[in-house]
Amino acid sequence: MSKSAKSRAEEQFAVTQKKDRQALREKEIAQQERADHQAKLRGLRLAKEAADKAAVE
Repeated sequence: MSKSAKSRAEEQFAVTQKKDRQALREKEIAQQERADHQAKLRGLRLAKEAADKAAVE
């Protein structure tokens, strides 16, 4: 028995929605990784600046 066009369309829509959710999740993970990396670099820079300032004084 063949599926109706509506049923096939609903299945295709569900697959597309799942792919969209996965892509969004991957994008959010990448953004968080970038933010974490930037925070680490900022912390290292501030620590170096504080050490340099202490060395000068």
